Amino acid sequence: MDFSQIYKLRKYRYCKLYHKYNSYTMIPENIFINNLELCSLYKGIMGDVVECGVWKGGMIAAISEVLGKHRNYYLFDSFEGLPPVKDIDGPDAKQWQENKSSPLFYENCKTDEAIAAEAMTRAKTERRFIVKGWFNETLPAFSTKDGIAILRLDGDWYESTMTCLEHLFHKVNKGGLIIIDDYFMWDGCTKAVHEFLVKNRLSNRIRQFNNGVCYIIK
Repeated sequence: MDFSQIYKLRKYRYCKLYHKYNSYTMIPENIFINNLELCSLYKGIMGDVVECGVWKGGMIAAISEVLGKHRNYYLFDSFEGLPPVKDIDGPDAKQWQENKSSPLFYENCKTDEAIAAEAMTRAKTERRFIVKGWFNETLPAFSTKDGIAILRLDGDWYESTMTCLEHLFHKVNKGGLIIIDDYFMWDGCTKAVHEFLVKNRLSNRIRQFNNGVCYIIK
């Protein structure tokens, strides 16, 4: 079997995973598949998988099917929706949060943590830990003896993104992957990433995978 055949089989598998979890995610199919393809490239990095901002858990459930059940999977979310937008998050973010009748509002991303648990059960991932609460309350107490292999940030706003970076970036193992879901979407997220890197004098590149997913290699 040549590389093109292997690639097609993987693509087919990732498409199936999207359709398995599409009711548990608001991520478009092509971006969802790009996330899985990118994570698969870092399958050899040892450590835990952490997602901050999981909504109904579809993305991390699919990632767990790609990366395997031998890891710990941590799901951080308030499950109460997004915090209020601030000026630093930009006018588009403010407009989105105010337009409660939009089909893209999703009740301000509010959901029940039991639904995220259901998604992980569908993935048959037993080593999952769902941590409910605001990031500034839950992340300071988080510890991991194995370090983080893949960190996926989907907190949307400036403060949420900055809090995640401040508490988790140093816990990512060398060569590990940091995916920043909202970098190309919301001004506040973009500003938080830039400010964090500058403040800590880090030279990590901001990269783009398949013209859709923003990521950093630790």
